[in-house]
Parts: sequence; C-alpha cells; structure tokens
Amino acid sequence: MESWIGGGDPKITLKELAEAPAVVRRIVTHPYLAVRGIARGNLPSPWDIVAFALLFGTLVLITVGTKQFGAPLSALEKTSVDLSPSALPYYALRTTLRMGAAMVLSLVFSIGYAGLAAKSQRAERIMIPILDILQSVPVLGFLTFLVPFFLGLFPGKVLGAELAAVFAIFTAQAWNMAFSVYQSLRTLPPDLVEACKSLRFGPLQRFRRLELPFAMPGLIWNMMMSMSGAWFFVVASEAITVGNTSITLPGIGSYVATAIADKNLGAIGWAIAAMLIVILLYDQLLFRPLIAWGEKFRADNEPGQVQPESWVLRMLQRSRFVAFLWQPTETAINAVLRPRRPLAAQAEGGFALPPWTPLALDIAWYGVVVLAAAYGAWQTVSYISHSLGLGEVGHAVLLGLATMVRVILLVAIASLLWVPIGVSIGLRPRLAAMAQPVAQFLAAFPANLLFPVAVAVIVRFHLHPDIWLSPLMIFGTQWYILFNVIAGASVFPHDLRDAADNLHLRGWLWWKRVMIPGILPYYVTGAMTAAGGCWNASIVSEIVSWGDTHLQAHGLGAYITQATNDGDYPRVVLGVAIMSLFVVGFNRVLWRPLYSTAERLAGVEE
Repeated sequence: MESWIGGGDPKITLKELAEAPAVVRRIVTHPYLAVRGIARGNLPSPWDIVAFALLFGTLVLITVGTKQFGAPLSALEKTSVDLSPSALPYYALRTTLRMGAAMVLSLVFSIGYAGLAAKSQRAERIMIPILDILQSVPVLGFLTFLVPFFLGLFPGKVLGAELAAVFAIFTAQAWNMAFSVYQSLRTLPPDLVEACKSLRFGPLQRFRRLELPFAMPGLIWNMMMSMSGAWFFVVASEAITVGNTSITLPGIGSYVATAIADKNLGAIGWAIAAMLIVILLYDQLLFRPLIAWGEKFRADNEPGQVQPESWVLRMLQRSRFVAFLWQPTETAINAVLRPRRPLAAQAEGGFALPPWTPLALDIAWYGVVVLAAAYGAWQTVSYISHSLGLGEVGHAVLLGLATMVRVILLVAIASLLWVPIGVSIGLRPRLAAMAQPVAQFLAAFPANLLFPVAVAVIVRFHLHPDIWLSPLMIFGTQWYILFNVIAGASVFPHDLRDAADNLHLRGWLWWKRVMIPGILPYYVTGAMTAAGGCWNASIVSEIVSWGDTHLQAHGLGAYITQATNDGDYPRVVLGVAIMSLFVVGFNRVLWRPLYSTAERLAGVEE
C-alpha cells in the first residue's frame, strides 16, 4: 500500500522517501527545521569569524614585514636603529617573521635529516657526526662565511641580509630538534614496530602512523626550546659584524645591541617587555595549541587526567572556514600516504642482487666518506698552516680546554638543578601548563641583557672574568635539559608509575629503577644539545661589553669572537675547527655511550 505525504504536487511515496538521502527525508518530514538548519549551516560561526580575522591579519603582517626585502642594502645604512618604544612593534614583527621562517626550515630539516639517519646505518655513521660538528659551529662561524654568500645571491638587496639572518637563527634552532627526532626514532617501542610490519605498512604509512606520532611530544617541546633559545643569538643575527662588513637589520636583536652600546637601560627594559609580549603570542597562537594537539599522540592517558586546552586548537577544529581551506591539503596527503602494495607481493622472478652486494656497497660508501674527510682535513690544515704557526694552534687548543672545563661544570650543575624540577613538572600536566610560558620566557631571555649587571658586579668587586663570566654561558642553554626532561616525564607510561607505587619504591631507588631509565633518552638529548649550545654561547659570554667597558675571559669563544670582529679568517677557521673537534670528541666519549644505554633500556635491538 502506498501512502502519500504532503499535499499538492509533487507527491512522494513512502518507498521513495525511504530510499532518499537523509537530508531529503528531513526536508520532507520537518520542512521548517530543515530550512532553519540549512540557513544556520550557511552562516559563519563565531569561530569562522575569529579564524578569518587571524588569517587575514597574519597575511597583512607578513606583507608589512616583508615590504623592505626588495629595497637596496644602502637603505639600512641610512636608517639608524630607533630606540624609542614606538619603534618596537615593527622591530618585533621583523624578528618574529625571521624566527618563524627559521622554525619552518628547522622542522623540515629535522624530520628529513633525522629520519634518514635513524633508518640507514650507513647514513647514520656519517650524518650524526656531521650533526655533532654543525651544532658545535658557533653562529659567528656560520655568519663569517655565509654572509658574503647570501649577499652575493641578491647583490645590493636587503633580501640577501635577511636570508643570512634567517639562516643564522636556523643554526640556533635546528640541531636540538634533529637530535630529538633521531632519539625518538631510535627508541621506538619494538611491539609497535612489529605491529606495523604485521599490518604491512609502507615507509610513508609507518612514518605517519607510528614514527611521527611517537616523536611528536619531544619534538614539540624542543620546538619551544629552539624558539626560545634563538633569542640568545638574535643579537648576533640581526646586528651582523664580519670584518669590514656591518649590517644592522630592523629587529629586537639590533635594538638590544644598540641599547647596550649606548648604555640605555630604559631601552633594554622596553626590549624585555616586547620580548615578553612576543613570547606570550607565540605561546597562545602556536605552542599551546601544539601541546594540546600533541596529547592525542600519547601512548596512554590516565583516567581523569587534566588535558591541556587551547582556544586556538578549538577554533581550528570547529571552524568550517578552516576545514574548507584544509580539505585540498588533506586530500593530497591522503593520496600520497595511501598504503602501497608491499614489495613481497610483487611478481616473482625479479632481478636478485648478488650476495656480496651489501659488503661492496659498505666498502664503497665508507671509502668515499674517508676520502672526503681526509680531503677536508687536509684543506683545513693547509689553510691554517700557511697563515698561522703551530704555536697559534697550541694556543687555541689551550683556550679550548679552558672553555671545556666551564662547559662540563656548568652542564653538571644544570643537570643537578633541572632534572628533578623537570620531572616534577612533566608528571603534573596542570603544573606543566602553568610553567610552560614561564619557562619559555626564561629560556628566551638573552644573556646579552645581563651584560650590564655582570660588568658592573665584576668591576665593582674586582672579580675574575674567567670565573664570573662563565654563568652567562649556561644561562641560555640550561633550558635544553629542562624542556627535554619535561617532555620525557610527560610521556612516561602511567602503568609503570602505578607499578612503582604498588611496590612502594621511594627516594633514590625510585629514581634509579623507574624514572632515570624512563627519561634517559630525553635527558641525553637535552644534555648533549645543552653542552653544544654552551660551546656556542661562549662566543657571546666570554667577551662582553657595556658601553666603553670591555671584559674578556680566556677561552675559545672569546678567541673566535675577536677573530670575527677583526676579519681574521684563518683564526676563525682555526677556532671553529678546534671547537668542532672538542664537541665531537666529547659526544663520542660520553653522549654516544649514553645513547646506547638509553636504547638498551628502551628494549631497542640493533
């Protein structure tokens, strides 16, 4: 029997209605509600309005901040740094854009470089030592040789100087992020790896479903540390002085450099306030949403645990405008990462390599590596020997030993201080949410702003610069330890914590049996990057100025800084080479064995 719904034409039978889409059934049965729902669906929600405003405002700010890129380089020489507070918003915008561009480059580099190093044993044996060397090269070392390169790419244009500054900031951000991803990929849980093999995931599927999610918590905290740590070197990146070349780019770093040179304490105070505002904006618009989003990558979640929240993440999830813009990108990603047919399922009878092929590849690969290393070493030695004598090399080595003693003592003190604090914060999500912006600001606080205090105290009390300038080295790098320990403690499995509580493990036994093995991979990453950063920080901490007063400690950092300011390229090369040898040797003697121990404790098999 057919029954009719509605009056007049057209008429719909119950059978046709049952086969119709849900939206049609709703229109027929509840016309008023359906029309009202469609009308509401077409209207923008408050989240759409906020998302559109943020996106449009970001595009406007990028346009304003990049407007000067095509201007001639001489325009910078004609315009001096304005120390009035009204100039700080524009300077903060320029610095923020440079740091954001460097962060994007660092993220791409870290995932690609660390992924290749973790998956290929051949690549690992050359790429990780190279990463050790790169993190040991100070920012001034990169600027000395890359400023002419970037200026040559865009002759006479501001864009060349901007690229040099972005790359310098990149060198202050990328290495610890790469080490974090490498450490995560090397300590993947074996049961999850076996599950991926059982599901026949291809390389891209495994990367999307396992490797990137597992690396995400540590990577997010290291991104925060990189962004904050870059403030430590932003002065050297924006106020570039290499020999006879001096370039001052508009930014908070150049503002601070000018304020220090003019002994303007008021301007330094305004710079600190501008930094605080920028850090809070980064926290609200970038890092807090990332932390809240990264919670879904946790291996387990404690019942009743307080989850971090972010209004930006809520906006992105609820805005139809954002969903509309993201849809093409998501479609492309899904198309690329669609599971492929496994190699084992390919047709049989394919070409099989001879059994001696792996050995031949190893011999060829390591032969090329040894030849390249020998050639590079020979070129470096030849360049230095033609310009400097053995006495200068011995002098640089002694200065390197002095800096090494400072690094060892400072990293040990920072570890004793920040490991317990980091564990306490990481195990308490509510405390972590409150401590995060404070830690970001402290990590971002440049040691340069402490120069007036350090110089005044040392001069007033006739203290020895070799001792009392040393704390400036660790001030900007100790946070690598804190942030990595927080990341490790925040992902520590709750079932292991519950087991330790049931066994009544307390005090040192709890640290020895439970927490230290759990956070060791993260601590090693933090301590190693802190040590490398400490070497890097020596270039701005072993020689400080406040107006006409200059203090200098004996060390390799001061040696490189002085050579850079004098344009003495042979001594710059010598100083950078000696620093790289110290850092690589220290990593091989201490940090690599600790990495192996951390992997063994995590149950990772070679």
